[in-house]
Amino acid sequence: MANAVQWLRSLLFNTQMYVMMPLMALVFLPYALVSRQGAFAAVHTYCRYVRWTASWMVGLRSEIRGTPPTGKVIVAAKHQSFFDIIMIVSVLPRPRFIMKKELRYAPVLGWFALRMGCIPVDRGKRARAISQMLRDVAAGSLEVGQLIIYPQGTRLAPGVSAPFKSGTTILYRTLAQPCVPVAVNVGLFWPRQGVMRRKGLAVVEFLPVIPPGLDKDSFARRLSHDIESHSDRLMAEAGFTRLPPAP
Repeated sequence: MANAVQWLRSLLFNTQMYVMMPLMALVFLPYALVSRQGAFAAVHTYCRYVRWTASWMVGLRSEIRGTPPTGKVIVAAKHQSFFDIIMIVSVLPRPRFIMKKELRYAPVLGWFALRMGCIPVDRGKRARAISQMLRDVAAGSLEVGQLIIYPQGTRLAPGVSAPFKSGTTILYRTLAQPCVPVAVNVGLFWPRQGVMRRKGLAVVEFLPVIPPGLDKDSFARRLSHDIESHSDRLMAEAGFTRLPPAP
């Protein structure tokens, strides 16, 4: 019975969350048309609204640990759920993503993403897109700002392992910017798929900055270690135990 009630509460929460997206976009549209800051204001307001409604509609509280960066950095985050995007974007002043090209055509979301300066890439052509982005940065035609990237490339369920791709290392080495790793436990409460949102404390933790200048192997090892070990710690705090690898 309790699960059924939580499922219904989750359904109501999910529905109102997606209904509010275009409504809030319409409210902020005049501001966003005249200033890019309006797009950031819309996204910040929406993300904070989702966090607030999740807390009382489904009992999913959210907490930001560490210090969110304010300057030009690469934000390399563990990705388990749509909610970790919501939480990260809610506290970064000028967040940007490398996004799938198809999202440019998504109603409301696509336009605001482009207005924020998100970078669309072709599916399967990520390396080529990153190379083009770096050339644009060098030419002064693109401002990277606070670029959020998911080093493992996709959402992963808690406890699932996947290799870290080379894109983050290439960006780190070429842009010569600091990198802020981010650990999460969010997938325990807001799964990759399905309606159910579980009660608990979702945590996103901004970890100590990796300064520019490390060689590629040292950077890749530190990034992987920091994100995975701290995400495991956050999930253990919430009661999750990673299963040992199969013999």
